[in-house]
Amino acid sequence: MNNEQIELMKNGEGFIAALDQSGGSTPKALERYGIQNDAYDSEEAMFDLVHAMRVRIMTNRSFARPRVLGAILFEGTMHRDADGIRSSRYLWERKGILPFLKVDKGLADETNGVQLMKPFADDLDDRLQEALGLGVFGTKMRSVIKANSQQGIRSVVEQQFNLARQILANGLVPIVEPEIDIEAEDKAGCEVNLRESLRDGLASLKEGTAVVFKLTLPEEAGFYSEFCDNQRVLRVAALSGGYSQAESNTRLTVNQKMIASFSRALTEYLRVSQSDADFTSALDHAIGSIAAASAT
Repeated sequence: MNNEQIELMKNGEGFIAALDQSGGSTPKALERYGIQNDAYDSEEAMFDLVHAMRVRIMTNRSFARPRVLGAILFEGTMHRDADGIRSSRYLWERKGILPFLKVDKGLADETNGVQLMKPFADDLDDRLQEALGLGVFGTKMRSVIKANSQQGIRSVVEQQFNLARQILANGLVPIVEPEIDIEAEDKAGCEVNLRESLRDGLASLKEGTAVVFKLTLPEEAGFYSEFCDNQRVLRVAALSGGYSQAESNTRLTVNQKMIASFSRALTEYLRVSQSDADFTSALDHAIGSIAAASAT
């Protein structure tokens, strides 16, 4: 992390591509891509296939600045190569795209209407330093809010910021991602409580430090706009959360200053069977539409 990268994250054009499906979500990602479960017989083979998909995306000429600002990687992707060098280094050194690393180990069981992150191992500092050494700029960690429970939502945000402070101390920029389930019965009420808790979380940060927020697209346009101008928030990104590419872009367009950080909405029309020309066309269209929505 350097001043050039901080300035780019704060003011650069484009959006953050989420290429960080983990072990639990990878089979569905591969299925959407056109690879069925019977095409592999081990976890290693599964990760080989999803890595090939990610490399096909990352090395495509459409996947480039200024439309793509950053990319979130699964830890296994960071440990593998793209075009002959480690994937994280490839993104920054070859394309000028900021690399982020997913550091959480998945979700715990639901309690008080939320799913906290599973406990982190004692080796987090070592993992963060390894990432820093591989050119990673920041991290990403996801919790999920399923019901409008003030206690539950506060516990999610407290866990996120406790880890964010540790990540900042290791020289990386954390993406704080307390996702609200788009099927939550009182989604708008969840957003009110989340916004209040996020304000408190920001107040707990040391002067001169800042995070990135990744939040579910809100019911009320501009609901999170105050964070876009907060000195302790480098950027506010939106997750698609299951909305289609078209719906995600529509919702993002009316939330000025938010940028996208889409996963499923980015890869919705990509298929393993596509020719290179058709794959490039589908990816180019997705990146173009998401970048345009992020520019509002």
